Amino acid sequence: MSPSPSPPGAISLSEVDEAAAALAAGRLVILPTETVYGLAADAGNAAAVARLYEAKGRPRFNPLITHVADIAAAGRIAELGDRAQILAQAFWPGALTLVAPARYRCAVADLARAGLDTVAVRVPSHPLARAVLEAFGGPIVAPSANRSGRPSPTTFADAVSETGEAAAVTLDGGPCRIGLESTVIALLDGPPRLLRPGAVTRDEMEALIGPLAEAEADARRSPGRLTRHYAPAAPLRLDATGARPGESFIGFGSTDGTEALNLSPGGDLAEAAARLFSCLRAADALAPDAIAVARVPETGLGEAINDRLRRAAGLVG
Repeated sequence: MSPSPSPPGAISLSEVDEAAAALAAGRLVILPTETVYGLAADAGNAAAVARLYEAKGRPRFNPLITHVADIAAAGRIAELGDRAQILAQAFWPGALTLVAPARYRCAVADLARAGLDTVAVRVPSHPLARAVLEAFGGPIVAPSANRSGRPSPTTFADAVSETGEAAAVTLDGGPCRIGLESTVIALLDGPPRLLRPGAVTRDEMEALIGPLAEAEADARRSPGRLTRHYAPAAPLRLDATGARPGESFIGFGSTDGTEALNLSPGGDLAEAAARLFSCLRAADALAPDAIAVARVPETGLGEAINDRLRRAAGLVG
């Protein structure tokens, strides 16, 4: 049973302690991060990880991201080379996940790593997530708190609606600031590879470590790479200029104002990223024949937004 809630975004020590105790007991916790809400479990407890997979209906070949409190904690489970250290110093705490070789006897359960010899790790910046990590004292896995393949929850209500029944403790941290999953980059043999675009952009990373290669063979090491992912029930039609009969329409930028939903009337990509999944959920709630989405530029954060939209539409093979 969850503790009496504090105001959204506030940190209650009793809530944090109860969440840490639940994790230590092998139970699941709904946890806010700056990207999306996560369904968290002790990363080293294979039974807890199995319950997390079951709650999400997630394919077990899809690895999970491990969340830790700081760079030192990341270095205890992953071999972080020079480029990884540069990126970690620049973007942690924050919305960047590094895929690196797992250390010998890595504390992250093999099931959470999908049997791979690598581990995906990040340091979240949300103060409530950080407080729980500090209180728990170890790594946790916290994939988005939705049923697998569905749009990720960016509000407490959506997270509870999706997987709340499976959670022993649910923490309300208010709306997620970024609203888009973390960028994932692989730092293994050969050039660094962008596995999943996100809030930390390609340009920002390339300015520090040089050109990034595409995912190719390393794609299996990242979550969120299924052909159809982040998907509402209704099919999506992308690059739309308006709604056809029976469709819901999600606009972007200045329009004629007739659409009920708009990712960002001012054409701001950060706002569009933060609103993406909530708009998809709102459009889907209208039970349309399809959801039409206006064109979003491919520049900067647009690369990540369009990646999610194409996966939601089943257009990535």
